[in-house]
Amino acid sequence: MDKNSKILIPGAAGLVGQNLIVQLKNRGYTNLVAIDKHHDNIKVLRQLHPEITIIEADLAEHGEWEQSFEGADVVLMLQAQIGAPTIDPFIRNNVTSTKNILEVIERFKIPYLVHISSSVVNSKAEDFYTNTKKEQETLVLQSFVSKTILRPTLMYGWFDRKHLGWLSRFMERIPVFPIPGHGRYMRQPLYEKDFCNIIISAMEMRKHNEIFNITGRDEVDYIDIIRTIKKVKKIKTPIVKIPYSLFYFLMWGYALFSSNPPFTTQQLEALVADDQFELIPWWDIFGVESTPFEEAMFETFNDPTYSQYVLEF
Repeated sequence: MDKNSKILIPGAAGLVGQNLIVQLKNRGYTNLVAIDKHHDNIKVLRQLHPEITIIEADLAEHGEWEQSFEGADVVLMLQAQIGAPTIDPFIRNNVTSTKNILEVIERFKIPYLVHISSSVVNSKAEDFYTNTKKEQETLVLQSFVSKTILRPTLMYGWFDRKHLGWLSRFMERIPVFPIPGHGRYMRQPLYEKDFCNIIISAMEMRKHNEIFNITGRDEVDYIDIIRTIKKVKKIKTPIVKIPYSLFYFLMWGYALFSSNPPFTTQQLEALVADDQFELIPWWDIFGVESTPFEEAMFETFNDPTYSQYVLEF
């Protein structure tokens, strides 16, 4: 691709988008158009990347943002609702926004789309996120645009307010860190920087209507993830196992006092669902080097520029 090709990035101020823009710039791409509706996260994006075009808009509503797609060479579709106590935000941000974007892509005859789906479309879990991500992917599959669909597993990296980022900050604030049950829930976490480089390679390679399950290369138990966070951040908080039912009750109680809890009972149920996702050799398919888990965790929490930023949701 020409490094000045116009690249549209819906959902650009979220976890994937913030990391992706860093990697796109590292690869020399200059004509980036970032769209997101979250005001505070947009402020972070503008602070870090004042030279790119940034549009604050709700993609679930038709509006002037649609004109920014004219002349685009590719769309990297990232927008997604990850957590919320009710289903409405998931429908708006995973389904309605996707219908609108696909309509605009067709109107302006944009030649290529990379859609970020999720490994949960193959999951045993039943929750708002899983169900609406399945619906979102179906919409993309039914569209006429040439596309690559990527299904990542649980991701971690810079800008993470939820998942491992939230767990690390929680560990710093409390006297003991609780682990639900035995803690031996196998995870396949995917380093955000590796995944963003896969997105860029998919954009450049332009495979036609293919789907790839992008799974973290390392299999790590949840309790060992927590121990690694403690190690790389040099936190002294003791780790204590508590009964699953008590942990569930604590998460349920937290949600009563928070309109947007960072960790919900549905996510807890997904944690213990015992999913194991297909591991393909994406490092060979996309020519992206795989970062070892502990090295990636150290970069996540100790980078002098990006580890200080925490997004809002």
